[in-house]
Amino acid sequence: MADAYFSLFTLIVLIPLALIAFLYFLVRPRPVKIPIKNRHVFITGGSSGIGLALAHHAAAQGARVSILARSRNKLEEARNAIRLATGIDVSVFAADVRDYDAVKRAVDEAGPIDVLLLNHGVFVALELEKQELSEVKFTLDVNLMGSFNLIKAALPAMKTRKDPQQPVSIALVSSQAGQVGIYGYAAYSASKFGLRGLAEALQQEVIADNIHVSLIFPPDTDTPGFAEENKRKPELTKIIASSSGAMKPEEVAQKTFDGIKSGSFIIPCNLEGIALSLATAGLSPQRSFLMATVEVLVAGILRIAGLCFQWTWYTSIEKWHNQRKAGSPQRS
Repeated sequence: MADAYFSLFTLIVLIPLALIAFLYFLVRPRPVKIPIKNRHVFITGGSSGIGLALAHHAAAQGARVSILARSRNKLEEARNAIRLATGIDVSVFAADVRDYDAVKRAVDEAGPIDVLLLNHGVFVALELEKQELSEVKFTLDVNLMGSFNLIKAALPAMKTRKDPQQPVSIALVSSQAGQVGIYGYAAYSASKFGLRGLAEALQQEVIADNIHVSLIFPPDTDTPGFAEENKRKPELTKIIASSSGAMKPEEVAQKTFDGIKSGSFIIPCNLEGIALSLATAGLSPQRSFLMATVEVLVAGILRIAGLCFQWTWYTSIEKWHNQRKAGSPQRS
């Protein structure tokens, strides 16, 4: 009887504690805290939507804020809105993220950056067969190459900052479509999946300089362009993505800065995002030994859940095509 109790105690207590202790020493990079107050936060795509919410949030936390976007008029509107809400004046820079020289001038004029928050992006949902290659290239150039341009422009000053003991951050706003490919998102998902590879490799390159990389995965977000985007979405995209609700930009901004301040590499924004992040953890860096423990324990279960989602999606696709062949297309 005593042996049975000891075996049960070992299974329930000792093995989990041993796993937690092992992961505590294993996880890399090590935990870090990144302050926002009195730091320079530079936000791209900062004139509307998530970017504007991020700028409001950073200003309210006492940061010196710079925002970059293409439209000078929208930037001025954003600056006035932030000043009205927080009493703080932000710096604005008009530049196209595809133009490295313009980006470099803006970054140099803004001064040394403590938190580089890359939020710019374009999105069109359309089957690849129907999408012009020029539109595919535009998506990749803005979403992916634009991020390379900003990082390349800002990194030298971030590495040679006055106080190298003070941690700084590079945060890239991806998308849940950067965690799982969805019908109609071929170009967009490719650009957002690319950010993950960039972030993982970059973190290894800059960790010795006390620079910490974060990757944010917001779901559909209730922004000015969201309703317009939905008008162009293929019918199958709407069917498959119908289960994902839209968040408010302010909610995404709160989750983003909570993650940046804790140095998190992966920053999900809702429960669905947490599940996706656990399911797609793979070889990504993990600072939290507790999250690492959860990742290890639920990996198998979440793989089964992922296969169930794939079954649902492919069943919907098959049903939709069968109905079209029968001359009765499905209506959402």
